[in-house]
Amino acid sequence: MAVRSLPGAHPGASGTLVEKALSAPRGLAVALLLPPIFLHVDHQPGFTVHLGSVGVHVALSDICVLILAGIALAVGLRQGFGRLRAGTLVWIAAGLLLAMIAAATLYGRAVHSDYRLGTHAVTAAKFAEYGLLAVALPLLLRTLADLGVFLAGLTAWSSAATVTALIQFFGGDVAGAWPAGRRQPSFLGHHDFAALSGASLALALAAIALGRSWPFGRVLPIVAGIAGGIGLVLSGSSAGAIGVILAAVLAAVLVRVRTGISLRQLAGLGAVVAVVSAGVVILRGHDVDQFLRWLGVKPAEQTTSRDVQSYAQRTVLLYIGWRIFLDHPIGGVGWQASSQHSSYAPYLADAHRRFPGTAAKAFPGPGHEYGVQNAWVQALADLGVVGFALLVTFFASGILLAGRVVLRGPPDDAAGGLVAALWLLVAAGVASALGLVAGIPLDALVWLSAGLAVTAAAGIRRVEP
Repeated sequence: MAVRSLPGAHPGASGTLVEKALSAPRGLAVALLLPPIFLHVDHQPGFTVHLGSVGVHVALSDICVLILAGIALAVGLRQGFGRLRAGTLVWIAAGLLLAMIAAATLYGRAVHSDYRLGTHAVTAAKFAEYGLLAVALPLLLRTLADLGVFLAGLTAWSSAATVTALIQFFGGDVAGAWPAGRRQPSFLGHHDFAALSGASLALALAAIALGRSWPFGRVLPIVAGIAGGIGLVLSGSSAGAIGVILAAVLAAVLVRVRTGISLRQLAGLGAVVAVVSAGVVILRGHDVDQFLRWLGVKPAEQTTSRDVQSYAQRTVLLYIGWRIFLDHPIGGVGWQASSQHSSYAPYLADAHRRFPGTAAKAFPGPGHEYGVQNAWVQALADLGVVGFALLVTFFASGILLAGRVVLRGPPDDAAGGLVAALWLLVAAGVASALGLVAGIPLDALVWLSAGLAVTAAAGIRRVEP
């Protein structure tokens, strides 16, 4: 029995789904290596290598990143590395950011003598390791079929994550499920689940905005939209919802400038955003209600020292991160140092006075060194204004490169560029609730987004030359 053709094959192509996948081996390699990269480390096999007093944990996701980089190197040696030139702006921005992280790792001990140099050097190296994903993508995704298989693979994994979360939501005790009826982590963790779901949903937003110029058929964005939308709601990530809203706005603006956008397309984008945002708000209704009571907007309720209100705690952590930055404005306290006791302890008393009535457990302390949990404020605290500017520049360089392709490039390149730009905004939104954490799915999405922007700028062929 014939199977539906893979979205992403050039128009008029025929054959089964398997045949289409096998006809794009580079894209298939990326798609097959994605699942472990978008999987919580607790659900992965791995081993620890001891280097002196420092233990380096190597997970399956690390191995997959290195395998992908190795395949890309082999392809580059055979077919050339010229495609990487299209991303010069992104590579410069990424290089400067990684150099700043390396420098901040080295001077961290000069700020606080108890800075865990070995531990933080490992996380800095892992952050750079995931950067190989950005380099690999333009070398591997050279044709429309390659890109189509890659996007189909991401959609399939997002669908699996959403199905898992649905099982958790209805009481299935799998993959560290939360109580039934509440937000769920799937097999990634709440915010990484939101990142994957938001990336999947972005495919639907791009398809709606581009209309007939979308080159990957109708099935892919429908499945991606359903899986991503339901997944984002089940993740309960308000930061992810904000990222999706920003992505929808950017899609409308870029397509409006490129070719014009109809009211029907705008209504479609608005409807998707409204439904998903409403779902997140409904699922997080109790947290929103408690936050309003904490702010004094609604009458307060009696709570105990164990009642940690999510949004209130994030406000406390942002305050502490901001105070760290104000006292170390240029270079910060060192990569990942804002989570250490010596960095946040001087501000705990002020935080308790500023936020009275907040559960004691909401404040960082020995055994629960939460960190800032916001990438942008953490960048200020850890890396100072210099590192913050470089982080913003890196994201902006990817969005600008992708946006330029959307505005000026041919339709197939424009589709890839639009997806890349939307992914970067989704990642930026989720990062505001997760922080700078190396080796996690959000980290992967950031680097894949940058790599996809370069891929679109380098050009996406319909067939092999």
